[in-house]
Amino acid sequence: MKSILIVLAGLLVTTLCADAASQQPNILVIMSDEHNPTVAGCYGNPIARTPNLDALAARGVVFNACYCNSPLCVPSRLSFTAGKYVSRVSAWNNNCKLPADSPSLPRVLNAVGYESFLCGKMHYDATCRYGFTEIGGNMNNSHMTGYGNRATAGSFRRDGKLSERFEEFRTGEQSSIIKHDIAVTAGAVKFLRDRKPGEKPFFLLAGYLAPHFPLIVPEKFWQHFKDKAPMPEIPPGYLDTLPLNYKHLRNGFAMESVPPDVVKRGRELYYGLTEWADNEIGQILAALRASPFADNTVAIYTSDHSENMGEHGLWWKNCVFDTGARIPLIVSWPARWKGGQHRKGACSSVDTVQTVAALAGAAAPGDWNGSSLVPWLDDAGFAWKDTAVSEYYAHHICSGYAMIRRGDWKYVYHNAPDAHHGSERELYNLATDPKELRNLAGDAGQQEHLRAMHAALLKEIGEDPEQTERRCRAETAKGYGEGKKGEQKKQRNVER
Repeated sequence: MKSILIVLAGLLVTTLCADAASQQPNILVIMSDEHNPTVAGCYGNPIARTPNLDALAARGVVFNACYCNSPLCVPSRLSFTAGKYVSRVSAWNNNCKLPADSPSLPRVLNAVGYESFLCGKMHYDATCRYGFTEIGGNMNNSHMTGYGNRATAGSFRRDGKLSERFEEFRTGEQSSIIKHDIAVTAGAVKFLRDRKPGEKPFFLLAGYLAPHFPLIVPEKFWQHFKDKAPMPEIPPGYLDTLPLNYKHLRNGFAMESVPPDVVKRGRELYYGLTEWADNEIGQILAALRASPFADNTVAIYTSDHSENMGEHGLWWKNCVFDTGARIPLIVSWPARWKGGQHRKGACSSVDTVQTVAALAGAAAPGDWNGSSLVPWLDDAGFAWKDTAVSEYYAHHICSGYAMIRRGDWKYVYHNAPDAHHGSERELYNLATDPKELRNLAGDAGQQEHLRAMHAALLKEIGEDPEQTERRCRAETAKGYGEGKKGEQKKQRNVER
């Protein structure tokens, strides 16, 4: 009798799961800011403390090689909103916006019966919500002017000063990040508690700022990482071999001479802030589990870009090394997919956008980038394209650059900044050089492969990067036509 009851219970659970999977699911996307996936237990880090993300991964599918489409806050989130690469929507820097009536992911979902809600920061202009209804308070009140600039190639400041950001490597109970994210948690939890069964399916995007700097962390979250976080690996002479753009990043962000004790403390604090963020995320996930929507909600966790943490001599983001551009992606819907799985091929945020649309039963516009991950989620053996693209055209560089990853290989093209400096290229075999410390672009035996990767990049983004650079310079010089007022804000290109 006991065995029969167990079988019947199993059949009931299977039936309920199958029924849930056949409905139009609710979709919860939790997007953090600047989370390096290597600082998470579910990505194999034995030191990191991310129990809530680890539990989500145990109930979901982890993508090991997901990339943002631009390693900077505003361009990345605008790309996610628009479903296109940043160069195709002129999301050049942190001073940009999309036209207010742009086709967008929330509008595509709304058209098939969803209600789309935003709780938290998406770095939108104050006048634009792109189909979202904002809850939890107004957290998107910037005024974007569209302006940007370029550094003069080879011209570096020599004052030796260290960025003030490093002065904010400390413990503390309050910061702008902490205040914002507590409000996000409260708003999202309230939404899940108040939402009634029988209402339209929802698409809820919770936009966090942690573990973005300033690295101000409550003492208890830092203390257990003290003296445990490993230091960056930077071989002797390596920094001299960096492409010119990355030398400009180091100089422009005043991070050329960070003392080892500051590096050590910053990395420890970053681990601590990541754990703090995991604690906030856990409260939303707990509210979802306690809600009537638990069985029929797809929960997705990702980030807008990564954090270099001193690797390659860089901090923050802004580069297309994995430390700046590779992001976490966890997709969980136990009604459809068995948990604890991993997918190893390359994908990117525009693929996540296509996935959300596909799960909603919506037809994404034909000119959007990316491919739905649903077939790959359904079948680990699916012939996935194994391709990702990321672009950077923002501040503290002398020219824009674009990256493509295909399989184990990554290729980066840096545009020529002026008539006196040529383009530069990077080529890495991530299977043999996962830390990207050996640029193979100059190897005679790799030139055919280099050309093939460049051709693949051009085909994917649909334009020669040199042409993209010319468009970027022309558009950011003009801005959005705000005249003298806009010109005064030209240098406002906020370096979030």
